[in-house]
Amino acid sequence: MTLSMYQASVPVFVRTLANLSHVLGKGAEHAKAKSVSDEVLLQTRLIPDMLPLVRQVQIACDMACRASARLAGAEPQSFEDTETTMEQVQARIARATDYIKTFTAAQIDGSETREVVIKTRDGDQKLDGQSYLLHFVLPNVFFHCTTAYNILRKSGVEIGKGDFIGQA
Repeated sequence: MTLSMYQASVPVFVRTLANLSHVLGKGAEHAKAKSVSDEVLLQTRLIPDMLPLVRQVQIACDMACRASARLAGAEPQSFEDTETTMEQVQARIARATDYIKTFTAAQIDGSETREVVIKTRDGDQKLDGQSYLLHFVLPNVFFHCTTAYNILRKSGVEIGKGDFIGQA
């Protein structure tokens, strides 16, 4: 059976963001029980030179949204990075998920060879759609979701592998 570009992207992004929302919900409950403000939790880092929890969530959402649009041949929608509460972070995940769900298999399938140009610190990088998805986007989405999970674990939130992976 062939795996399509749509199957390897949109459903994966939707599930991963849902699982991120789930662990963040547990994080919010934990913070409330420990009288930790949203601001403190969202600014928590694993180490000083890493981005805080809020940026991990923003980047995971942005990567999934931009990838869906680029693979569909559409201009990616931008989201402002203004979240300061857990409620706002959850709303961002919901907006990102709703946006990702607007893309159809007909738009994304066949994008394996579509040229995707991404701007990096080192200049424009050109990739074919399949390489972009498999070697750039998916590793980045999982990296930032994993880092968010690890920040929550470091903060004492009782979550485990099942929370990160979700239900099959």
